Amino acid sequence: MKALIVDDEARVRKAVRLLVDWEVHQIEEILEAGSGNEAMGLIRKEKPALVIMDMMMESGNGLELMSWVDEFAGNTKFVVVSGHDDFDFVRQTVRHGGIDYILKPIEAEMINNAVSKAVSAWRAEEEERNHRQRQSLRLNEIKPIYGEKLLSALIDDKVNAEASLRRLIHDGIIPQDIRTSRLILLQTDSGNNPLLRRFGGDSELMYYAIVNICNEFLQSQRKGIAFRYWGGPPEIAIILWDLEESVTGLISRMNQGLYLTLQFRMHFGISTAGEFPGQLPAGRAEAAEALLRRNLLRHEDYCHFSPAEPAAGLVPDGQRSGKPGTAAPLNFADVQEDWRLAVISGTPEALSAAAHYWTQELSRRGVVTPQMLNAWKADAMLLRSRLVRAALGSQADSVLAELEQQDRQNPSPQPGGYSFSLFAWRDWSFTFMQQLSQMLSARHRNEQNIVAEIIKYIEQNYASDLSLQEIAGKFQVSREYVSRRFKQEYGINFSDYIVSVRIEKAKLLLPNPGLKLAQISEMVGFHDVKYFSKVFKKHTGLSPKDYRGRMEP
Repeated sequence: MKALIVDDEARVRKAVRLLVDWEVHQIEEILEAGSGNEAMGLIRKEKPALVIMDMMMESGNGLELMSWVDEFAGNTKFVVVSGHDDFDFVRQTVRHGGIDYILKPIEAEMINNAVSKAVSAWRAEEEERNHRQRQSLRLNEIKPIYGEKLLSALIDDKVNAEASLRRLIHDGIIPQDIRTSRLILLQTDSGNNPLLRRFGGDSELMYYAIVNICNEFLQSQRKGIAFRYWGGPPEIAIILWDLEESVTGLISRMNQGLYLTLQFRMHFGISTAGEFPGQLPAGRAEAAEALLRRNLLRHEDYCHFSPAEPAAGLVPDGQRSGKPGTAAPLNFADVQEDWRLAVISGTPEALSAAAHYWTQELSRRGVVTPQMLNAWKADAMLLRSRLVRAALGSQADSVLAELEQQDRQNPSPQPGGYSFSLFAWRDWSFTFMQQLSQMLSARHRNEQNIVAEIIKYIEQNYASDLSLQEIAGKFQVSREYVSRRFKQEYGINFSDYIVSVRIEKAKLLLPNPGLKLAQISEMVGFHDVKYFSKVFKKHTGLSPKDYRGRMEP
């Protein structure tokens, strides 16, 4: 078993090492971290069973670390050591599953008692997890999906719903006398997430385990049935026909079972009660909407009711009145200019400030929903596209493709994930802006180099028949790109720039009395002396002959 000590003071870490009787607690390896950020890296790599941490640190404070552990390392137990006797800190510790809150100076007996409780809790939960997983995997092996598809048809297949219902009743999957029901959806994440990794990336096995755990609480007393819904994106649905029992009480017990087995609690979207099976399609839409509108800042809420029915005395998430600090929701337009300036600046300070202000304002205003975060992501992508296209024109598509590739390597947190961390969103937004800034800066430097090379080439070959097509081909850029860059840099188009170079070269040759105008015209790239004279006068206000006369002593 491993333990991690997190404190920004080395002397405190040393004191904890000396005070804890590690051998008695059967802890073989003790790690140290000087900040919350460093601790996250060690927890990812070493997976300690116990973390002893300070609440206040300069880099990555204790609250952020606890929130992160709750989301990404839920089976890790932690004990908080702090010099602050603050009730809110104690409350946060309890909320995030902390075992104990110890005040400095640290006493040996208190910290050893706390470590003993944490180790015992970790071992008990580990044994329970192993037992339940073995039990779940033995339950009928993998159930045939036929019954699940019949249940799904009640929701999304009006043509076959009646036939499906008859077969479900005949097979004893649901009772015959159901008249009303609720439709409940469990929040499930797609893609790479901590829960999926517990099942080796096998999503089918993950869904099977969750459904079986839920059915342990439903089927024994015939309250309802949980199943994999096959009518759209991967979802787990529950048809609840026992409407006498408190739905929040039932879900609380289910969540406790899920936590003991998987170390995760799920979010449940709950529809209003309606006619069975006719109202199931509308019920699914209500439950999905409830999950999209849940307030992610209320970590302790796992039951999310349809906005149409504030159930059990609850007001829908995000609409509670009288909550301190609640203000109008933050829109992306409120910070768009901050993000744009931070990207243009490119400094770590500006990028960090923009990312920090965004998440700070989200927290201050008191409401963050998956629906809002999805809209924010879409607006952020739109801003990125506009900035890239404004800066790079026809070259923008290739840059946007590169940035999309980086998005896959640095995905955002799931807007509707199992838990929510402002720290994770702040980290993502910083990286998102930083990558965009670096890409634009690199392309700008490359563009500057290309323009400089084109200018050098023109200086060396101005007497030749230079064309926009030739230059574009030689430097492997589009004609539009060359034209646009010359307009941006010099305020004139490409052909006018070449003419201006030729005129300047002609000015240098005209004072030489040994050169005829026809020779000078040919030397600077004009093959018609009359045309040369016309262009020269247009640019200088004088004919070549008059200009030469002024230059003579």
